[in-house]
Amino acid sequence: MPAGVIAVYAAEPAYEKRLDEVAERGAHVMPFDLEKTIHIFLKTADGGIQQVIAKDTSDTEQIQLIREHLLEISVEFSQGNFSRPERIHGESMPGLTVLKSANSEQLKIEYHELPEGAQINYSTRLSSFISAIHQWFDAQLSDHARHAIPGHTHKHMHHK
Repeated sequence: MPAGVIAVYAAEPAYEKRLDEVAERGAHVMPFDLEKTIHIFLKTADGGIQQVIAKDTSDTEQIQLIREHLLEISVEFSQGNFSRPERIHGESMPGLTVLKSANSEQLKIEYHELPEGAQINYSTRLSSFISAIHQWFDAQLSDHARHAIPGHTHKHMHHK
């Protein structure tokens, strides 16, 4: 390499490899098709809202699979069981250790159906859990970059 030339190596391949691995593991944990759905993560002042919606609002199969999965994991999460996200993202996923330590008095988890899928609302009064939810959402947005977007309040958001 000539003097004065700086080699620039893109970090993309490692990142792309991570996205591929997460999508592959996710296909074994989530019953719906990632290519036909979108994950939305909206941070709120008291926690956050996680939505999964079908891209095609007439795709009743995907909508039903989304609803079944989010209902199941909302029950598991309420019991401190975050094993499904661990299988997809790894045990060191940001925020998970704190969330797993929460009891039902500290972290409220509510499932709601949406016309095109479903959502889970996470709420708490404790700043450590709010921070953990936000870290967890950021990690999911990164790991599901091809299939996830940050949320914005819109007509289908249901609040407490």
